[in-house]
Amino acid sequence: MSTTRTIQVFIKLIPSILALRKDRRKWVKKEGKDVDLEKYRKNARKVLNTFISLGPVYIKLGQWLSSRADILPQPYLEELAKLQDNVPAAPFDQVKPIIENDIGLINEKFDDIDPNPISGASLGQVYRGRISGQEIVVKVKRPGIEKVVEEDLKVLKKILPMALRFVDPNLRFSARAMLSQFIETIHEEMDYTIESSNLKKIKHDMKKSNILVPSVYDDYSSKNVLTMEYLPGIKITNIEALDEKGIDRQKLVIDVHKVFFTMLLRHSLFHADPHPGNISVTDDGKLILYDYGMVGRLDNETRLRLIRLYLALVEKDPPRTVNAMADLGMLTPDFNRSVIEKGIELAVGAMHGKKPDEMEVQSLMELANKTMSKFPFILPKNLALYMRMASIIEGIYKTHKVDFKFVKVLREILEEENLIKDAYIEELKYSFQRFAKSIDATISIAPELKKFIDENRSIQFLNAKPKSNILLSGSILSSAIFVGSTVLYTSNESLGITGMICSMIIMSIFTIFRKH
Repeated sequence: MSTTRTIQVFIKLIPSILALRKDRRKWVKKEGKDVDLEKYRKNARKVLNTFISLGPVYIKLGQWLSSRADILPQPYLEELAKLQDNVPAAPFDQVKPIIENDIGLINEKFDDIDPNPISGASLGQVYRGRISGQEIVVKVKRPGIEKVVEEDLKVLKKILPMALRFVDPNLRFSARAMLSQFIETIHEEMDYTIESSNLKKIKHDMKKSNILVPSVYDDYSSKNVLTMEYLPGIKITNIEALDEKGIDRQKLVIDVHKVFFTMLLRHSLFHADPHPGNISVTDDGKLILYDYGMVGRLDNETRLRLIRLYLALVEKDPPRTVNAMADLGMLTPDFNRSVIEKGIELAVGAMHGKKPDEMEVQSLMELANKTMSKFPFILPKNLALYMRMASIIEGIYKTHKVDFKFVKVLREILEEENLIKDAYIEELKYSFQRFAKSIDATISIAPELKKFIDENRSIQFLNAKPKSNILLSGSILSSAIFVGSTVLYTSNESLGITGMICSMIIMSIFTIFRKH
C-alpha cells in the first residue's frame, strides 16, 4: 500500500514541483517585477487542487506552505491561503464509538448530540449537543485518521529527497526544515488534550481583551474528544450580517489585529490559524475565537527579537534588520551579511514614497518574500506560524476594505504593552555584546600581543621605571577598542562612534598618567 501510495503521490506532485521550480527561479531573477501574475496564480491553483485531491495530510501541508515566504513566490502564498480545511464528514455511526469509548455512553453522559455535524475538517468534525441543559459543541477526531496521517507522512519522507533533486539548493535547505516542523505540528493537532491546554492558556492570557474563548468540559474531553461551551456568532467576513447589526467594521479590523498581535508580542502562546471560519462576532461586537489546534509559541527572548525586527523594518534600517534576523535564527551560519543587507535595502527602497505608517502587513510580507527567496534562509517553526497568522488576518482586512494602518496599530500595541523600551534595551544589549566580541576578536588576532602584555606585567615589578610601560599598555587597550568600534560601526553607527571616542579618551588618560 505504501509503495503504491508513494508512486501515486509522486506522479501527482511532480508537475507542481517542476512548475514551482520554474516560477520561483523567474520570480527571484526578476524580483517579482514584470512577471505574468495570472500564470503564477494558475499554477498555484493547480497545486491547491492537487493537495485537495491527495487528502487530509496534503490539505494541511498546503495550509502550512501558505505561510512559507522562504519557499513559495507571493502569488502561490496568496492562492494557498485560500485553502479551507473543509472535508465531508464521516458518518455518525463511525464517530459514535470514539465518543463512547473515551467518554461513556452518549445517552447517559449527554442530554443529546445532533448526529449532523456543523463542520467537517481533515482531522476532525464538530457536533452540537447539550449537557444538563447547557448547549455545547463536541469535536471528535476523524475515524481512522491517525493511520492515514502516519501512512502519508511516511510517503512524504520518501518523496522529499526525490523531489529536492528538482529544486534549487536554497530551497532544499528550507524544505527539509519545513517538513520536520509540519510533522511536529500535525501530531500536536491530533491530540485534543494539547488543544484543550492551548485554549485554557489563551483564555487566561486574554481575559482583559475584547474576545470570548469557549470553556472546556474536562470531564467530557479526552485525546480524541473535546467538549466545549457553544458560542454562536456572525462569521467575521459576513459583511452584510455585520452591517445589519450595526457593527463598526473599522473598529472590528483594528480589534482583530490588536488581539492577535497582543497574543504574539506579549504572551507566550498565539493562535496561528485565524481564518474566517475560526473567528465570529457577537451582536455587541466582541470577537469569538474557535479552534486552538494550531498555535505558535514564542519565548521572551524570541519575542523581543521579533519586535526588534519590526522596528528595524519600519525604521528602514537594514543592518539592524539583519542583526534581528540572525538572532531569530532565520539565517544560515555562513550567511553573507553585506549581500543580504543590500537585498533588504533594495527591497525597502522599492517602497519609497510610502511613509512608515502606510506600510501594511502585505508590504512587510512581500518584503520578506522577495528577500527570503534570494538567500538560504531558515524560517523557524513558530516564525512560520507567525507569518501564517499575520497573512491570514491581512486577508480579513482586505475583505472589509476599511481605513486601516497596520504599523500605526502595531505601534499602539507596543506602546500600550510597554514593549518598545524593552526592544531598544535588547538592541543595546546586542550591540554591547557585539562590541565586546569585537574587542576580544581583535586581541586574539595577534596572540603575540597578548603574550607581550603578560610579559610586560611581570617586567613592571622589576623595572625601575614602570611609567615607561604605561603608555604602551594604554596604546594596546585603546587600539583594541578602536578596531572593535570600527567593526561595530557597520551594524550600529552611533555605538561605533562612541567606542572610537572612548578609545581616544583612554589614550589621553594613559598619556596623562605617564607624565605624572
